[in-house]
Amino acid sequence: MIDIPAVEKFKARINGDPHLKELIKGSLTFFVLRVLGFAVAYIFTLSVTRNLGAGAWGIFALCLTVLQITSVIGRLGLDTALLRFIAQYNAQGKGATARSIYLKSLILVVPFSLSLSVALYFLAPVLSEKVFGKSYLTPYLRFTVLAVIPFVLLYINSESLRAFKKIKEYTIFQNLLPFLIALFFLGIFFTYLHIKSTEAVIYAYVIGIGIAFLLSSLLLQREFVKTNGIREDISLRDILSVSFPMLMSSSLSMIMSWTDTIMLGMWRTEEEVGIYNVAVRLSTITSFTLMAINSIAAPKFAEFWGKNDLEGLKKVAQQSTKLIFWNSAPILVLYIFFPEFFMGIFGEEFKKGAMALVILSLGQFVNAASGSVGYILNMTNNQRILLYTALLSTLVNIVLNFILIPKYGLLGAAISTAITVTLWNILCILYLKVNYKLRFFYLPNFLERRCF
Repeated sequence: MIDIPAVEKFKARINGDPHLKELIKGSLTFFVLRVLGFAVAYIFTLSVTRNLGAGAWGIFALCLTVLQITSVIGRLGLDTALLRFIAQYNAQGKGATARSIYLKSLILVVPFSLSLSVALYFLAPVLSEKVFGKSYLTPYLRFTVLAVIPFVLLYINSESLRAFKKIKEYTIFQNLLPFLIALFFLGIFFTYLHIKSTEAVIYAYVIGIGIAFLLSSLLLQREFVKTNGIREDISLRDILSVSFPMLMSSSLSMIMSWTDTIMLGMWRTEEEVGIYNVAVRLSTITSFTLMAINSIAAPKFAEFWGKNDLEGLKKVAQQSTKLIFWNSAPILVLYIFFPEFFMGIFGEEFKKGAMALVILSLGQFVNAASGSVGYILNMTNNQRILLYTALLSTLVNIVLNFILIPKYGLLGAAISTAITVTLWNILCILYLKVNYKLRFFYLPNFLERRCF
């Protein structure tokens, strides 16, 4: 039976706290649209595999991976920097400054992305033959070049919309619209034009990215038109001094997520790599909650920082951490107590990774209890601290993998990852505690809540 007074009390609490209400509303919006985006991407995948087979999808997946890596470099970290700058300067009543920084970011990003596109075009044969060992990939990689600039700018625009707290639009442009438009054009190619080829799949996706970019530009300009206020002259050097550490820390995070799998593949069998990959995917499913809450929490952190409101920042950070913990904990508890069941879903041999799942889940518990510390550092002009912690954590991860994987295999990789995740979060928490007297680590009362 539902406890009506408790529900009413909860509703009253949300309605009485605009920041908590905004956190929950923004998170739910992101969650629903992200799930819808997954569904559309799945239908797109199904359309390709049913009509052209797994080989065509494999080619597209490789091209998409190259595009994503190229775009991370091409953005120069400016997507995250703009998230901070726009939210911060709008909060200070300096909307004209925010617009100026956005335009200067385009001056940096467009020519750099163009040079990456040209490089990718001419290096396509080398990537195809030397990296992938598949010379037939060359024309497909060259088709992909067409998407580099719009893909980079789409992320720049969507993160800028996120800074305006347009969570619905941000999620639609990053996670839903490109594949939705691509699916529409794929249907036209397959059904009406009778063009069933891998090229058609790539062209459909390129068109989807291009149209999504144009629409995001129109919507973002509408937001900038509404802004006004003081215009400060922020130099390109100052912008890059913020964005470059953000680029490096996000790149190190990606490298760290790949290192354990790569090093496991160097010393152990393909079977162990496959089992470990499944354990990692299961343990990190809770990052979905982290992304949902961070979608709205990040611009709010920058907003409070811009207003020099540390108490407001602290309150929202603690609220977001609590939400992340309670949305992640139930899944992680199930993984810890029933690891063989969840691993066994993928096949009997995957049960060998049960203990790895337990260890990885313990690491994710620390991650969930730490909340949004990475975004807090980035949004409060501490991006270099995040870079240093990322660099140290990556080095520790590599050393631990080197020591543990040859002897313990996938269990060693899991231990290394859990230790590294814990180290990274604790370093960030300690920095915020020592320098700002801000406490974020959350544990519920029955676990004797403690803050570092």
